[in-house]
Amino acid sequence: MMKGLKKWGLFSLLAAMMVFLSGCGEEFISALKPSGEVAHAQYKLLILAISIMTLVVVVVTVIYLIAFFKFRRSVVGEDVIPKQVEGSHTLEIIWTTIPILLLLILAVPTVMTTYKLGDVAAMDEVDENGNPVALTVDVTAKLYWWEFSYPKYDIVTAQELVVPTGEKVYFNLMAADVKHSFWVPAIGGKMDTNVDNLNRFYLVFDKESEDLKDGVFYGKCAELCGPSHALMDFKVKSVSPEKFDKWVAAMQKTEGNTASADSADLGEATFANSCISCHAVSGSGAPASIVQNQGPNLTTFGDRNRTAGFMDHTEEALQNWIKDPEKYKPGNLMTGKYGELSDEEVEALASYIMGLSVEK
Repeated sequence: MMKGLKKWGLFSLLAAMMVFLSGCGEEFISALKPSGEVAHAQYKLLILAISIMTLVVVVVTVIYLIAFFKFRRSVVGEDVIPKQVEGSHTLEIIWTTIPILLLLILAVPTVMTTYKLGDVAAMDEVDENGNPVALTVDVTAKLYWWEFSYPKYDIVTAQELVVPTGEKVYFNLMAADVKHSFWVPAIGGKMDTNVDNLNRFYLVFDKESEDLKDGVFYGKCAELCGPSHALMDFKVKSVSPEKFDKWVAAMQKTEGNTASADSADLGEATFANSCISCHAVSGSGAPASIVQNQGPNLTTFGDRNRTAGFMDHTEEALQNWIKDPEKYKPGNLMTGKYGELSDEEVEALASYIMGLSVEK
């Protein structure tokens, strides 16, 4: 008896915790606090589904409790048999019709919303000069980081996606190595990035992110992809269209930027000797040999929110990452003779990389 009571007590405690914890989501990462057209549509479907399921549970529970208490032996006696309803056409029609209606109520808006959110025909529209009209971002997921390319503007960045508010941003999703999944919980999604085919969808950002914690929306990889899957984060900075245009112009001005091995700056020289073969410092028109390699573009590293997607954005954290990236992201593809760099070179290199910025 006591064991049964303890189990029910534990169940009640867990149920109460679920209710309280459901209100703990932060706006920058919670799907229950939508901040975009797609997220709002998905949230409405979620509420509709939960409402229907709750209605079914409540009705079934009420019927069960009525039968349980009304027909107890202590109430009706030992020899009373309740009226049997087997073969009742009326009841059979009722309990067949109601589930069909509930399924239709759930299915119709779900199908309509799915087709609406799947409409990406605008991605193929071009102006009279043959240039794309819609803002499209090519997303490439890699072990364990994200590359964002804007073909309309011929710019590329990594780890921090910058988008304008109030308009549809279309995405071409692909993977360079294994299956990943692109998800910005507060804005909508998620959708897989595959190696062998291209997925497309769009998101709309309703508000600027600067007032959020850390000034960004959080993005995640939602597909188990390896030992550092949980650390494969990215950030989204949503800005006004005017600020976005300024950012694009600043990125385009970096075309041709590189690091010189002859520089008097030890950090730049170290970067040129040890890092430039995999990492670009130009956000526009980067050499193909660099783009094809596995290293993230570092043009805007100083503007980012995190180091390696999840570590503090400090020179100390960056130094630790440079010295031993495998320690912090097991299975990542950053390889090199970083252990051969002196402490002075690592400090200078971290300082140089932190100074790479288009916003400061």
